[in-house]
Amino acid sequence: MTSASTISGLLDPGAAAGLAPAASKDSAKELNDRFLKLLVAQMKNQDPLNPMDNAQVTSQMAQINTVTGINGLNDTVGKLLEQFGAMEALQASQLTGRSVLVTGNQLAIDDKGSPVVAGVDLAAPADRVAVEIRDASGNLVRSLSLGAADSGITRFTWDGKSDEGAQVAAGNYSFTLKASAGASEVNGSQLMARTVEAVTRNNGSTQLVLAGGIRIAYGDVKQIL
Repeated sequence: MTSASTISGLLDPGAAAGLAPAASKDSAKELNDRFLKLLVAQMKNQDPLNPMDNAQVTSQMAQINTVTGINGLNDTVGKLLEQFGAMEALQASQLTGRSVLVTGNQLAIDDKGSPVVAGVDLAAPADRVAVEIRDASGNLVRSLSLGAADSGITRFTWDGKSDEGAQVAAGNYSFTLKASAGASEVNGSQLMARTVEAVTRNNGSTQLVLAGGIRIAYGDVKQIL
């Protein structure tokens, strides 16, 4: 005889681990059909001297309604996430060809010696902010004082010249941050500028393809230049 506990176990994902994955994949209609078949079978095979309690039927109906509602909610949320992803990709596509600030400490000087833009992101206000620019061998090329700065992003421009005023050779350089407030050091991170070359979707997330083949998440953009 099919008992109330049997139906409850089939409907409750936590009651039978072996049946939970299959139940979670069923559509709302399939769950309703399964519930009605089990309920009819239970009523047909119930003990006449010990009929099924109305409270049990009500409890089982509440369970199936809960499962159906959760499935419907999951479908709705899934569709909303898909729409959000499409909107995010469309918005990100507007950045193609533009420069953005992202986490990194690389500076690139071209053959023309064009100035380059970079930035620092401070965790707290600082009285003194400075950056030290070094070549690929680690030699100090230029020291720049940015003065005082508030917390958040502060941009700066390097004209591509050394401390002696000479134009540096084309190539890749890096910079470090030094910031302090009084006698205390202020934490922060370096930001480098890169041009957005393409936008792609990967595993449900929007990614930007930057110059140099760097890939970052759309949410990792610190500032748009």
